[in-house]
Amino acid sequence: MDDTPQEITSLVGREVYSNNGVFVGEVEDLRLNVDGQTVTGLALGDLNSELFTGTSHGGQGVIVPYRWVRAVGDVILINDVVERVRQPDEEEDELIA
Repeated sequence: MDDTPQEITSLVGREVYSNNGVFVGEVEDLRLNVDGQTVTGLALGDLNSELFTGTSHGGQGVIVPYRWVRAVGDVILINDVVERVRQPDEEEDELIA
């Protein structure tokens, strides 16, 4: 793997997937630490509507903590935390039905 440093702006526009292969969204912006050199979060837009139904409104997106990032390449892989957050609601719906 190439260890050449890359500009943090190279993350903008990359697609984000869970490590289970589920599309989460696309990086629209970055949240930086005060020093401006450390990424602390990814601002995602073009969200997967199945994952974020009822949690984002209109043109808003979500910010994923950078600590969830598992790998960065042509796409960004994050922990499956987003998927696990949705499951309790789905399980509750199944119990009601």
